[in-house]
Amino acid sequence: MRILFITSIAVVAPDPGASHALYIDALGLPLRAAPGDDYFHSDQIAGAKHFGVWPLSQAAQACFGTDRWPADRPVPQVSIEFEVADIASVDAAARELEERGFELLHRAQTEPWGQTVARLLSPERCIVGISHAPSLHRH
Repeated sequence: MRILFITSIAVVAPDPGASHALYIDALGLPLRAAPGDDYFHSDQIAGAKHFGVWPLSQAAQACFGTDRWPADRPVPQVSIEFEVADIASVDAAARELEERGFELLHRAQTEPWGQTVARLLSPERCIVGISHAPSLHRH
């Protein structure tokens, strides 16, 4: 697998309000969310293509299709996504990770915003994504 760059990093927030108080109110990060959405994010922070505060309920929805994180899995603290060249590379990376003994949370799936991603939970309780986001490849 060939990782091109870090696509995004997001803290996984069991209490989005408390995270909002730190990252937006105290640190003053320019995070915004769509109306009615609790996912605050920005691509305007130097050194990061994307930084977000990802509600745990949304992480559970993305990984398992439910608003609750499964009780039999460690609760993640952060999400890091690594970008690959194309959708086929996401599929290949997912297979390679499984062949190396890593259990995927889910195989490659395309999100509503066009990103294709496969995810696993690392030993550090980090959601690790192998991703292809077309918007990051337009020049």
